[in-house]
Amino acid sequence: MRNAFARVLTELAKDDTSLLLYYADIGNRLFNPLKEFAEDRTINAGIAEANMASMAAGSAMMGHKPFIYTITPFTTSRNFEQIKIDIAYQNQPVIIVGTGSGLSYANLGPTHHSFEDIALMRALPNMHVICPADAYELEQLMPQLIELDAPCYFRIGKKNEPAVHKGKPALTFGKVHVMRPGERIAVLSTGTIMPLAQDLVTTLNERGLSPELVSFHTVKPLDEDYLNDAMTRFDHVITLEEHNVSGGFGSAVLEYFSEQPNWPRVHRFGIPDRFIDQVHSTTDARAKAGLTVTDIMNTLSERGVV
Repeated sequence: MRNAFARVLTELAKDDTSLLLYYADIGNRLFNPLKEFAEDRTINAGIAEANMASMAAGSAMMGHKPFIYTITPFTTSRNFEQIKIDIAYQNQPVIIVGTGSGLSYANLGPTHHSFEDIALMRALPNMHVICPADAYELEQLMPQLIELDAPCYFRIGKKNEPAVHKGKPALTFGKVHVMRPGERIAVLSTGTIMPLAQDLVTTLNERGLSPELVSFHTVKPLDEDYLNDAMTRFDHVITLEEHNVSGGFGSAVLEYFSEQPNWPRVHRFGIPDRFIDQVHSTTDARAKAGLTVTDIMNTLSERGVV
């Protein structure tokens, strides 16, 4: 997905000279095509993420449209104060890109895991939070984020994530993409964990159920029109994310439903409230976190859903 990000940014920057990229000493070769024609707009900020955020905010105040890019924990939690005060409070159109989100860097341990970034970013006024499921969703959403002219957090994967779409879907920022209509049960997924959601839906189908599968690529603002409709159509809503179950996408859905008069039962699946370590791959880490079809089905069975 990071390759898709670099490619799309390069294409957009050819036509829009206001686009800038700040990156924190990673992806040097990744951005070589951009440097070929926009070297002065491709800035290595070094291992100084807080400075990078403030530099981008200053550039935005001067009329530029900056991106900041590095591994997710370092572009969100390490420089959170600068994002809060310089970007969100000033309402500057900086797009914060976190690559390798969730368990993408599983083998590097908790320093490189990002289980809290959605919670941090969605708690900030003026901030928008977008989590594409694959490179196709990234390509469709990225130009729309630039047009927002507002602070955005763009949570993307690392590399070699499977495509969940066969081609470019028609996506609109702030509106869900229903991948498979269904009834009684809705499976709402955000970000690169969508392949697991697809496998879960296949298993539910084998049990004689007909769940709806939805890509909830925009976490903030939530698609309230869809959620209002879901309250009338579903008995159960399953949320799936590669993020702590506390404060993330599932929490946002549950918070919205809790203020409505009648709402379905919500089942949140994500990273349990603990650190995940001593793992060698994303698949291994997901298994340790209980993010497998078997674990989810067992929980749903215990709760009387299936």
